[in-house]
Amino acid sequence: MHIAAVGWMYVVLMMAITEDSVVAGIMTFFFYGVLPTLIIIYIGGSGQRRQRRERERQQAMQEQQHAGTDHPPEST
Repeated sequence: MHIAAVGWMYVVLMMAITEDSVVAGIMTFFFYGVLPTLIIIYIGGSGQRRQRRERERQQAMQEQQHAGTDHPPEST
């Protein structure tokens, strides 16, 4: 996926270079290149973020279970 993003950024850079003014070139690069690429990469990584959250949640549950079995509660 990152190779496609790099290719797209190259295409947009070439488009931005051909603009009539510097401001138009910068806006073209930002609105056609940077912004959409960041959105696509963010959406594409959502599954990995979800899996990482799930792993962290499971590890926390396992740590709680191990902490509960290692030290039985004292009765007073």
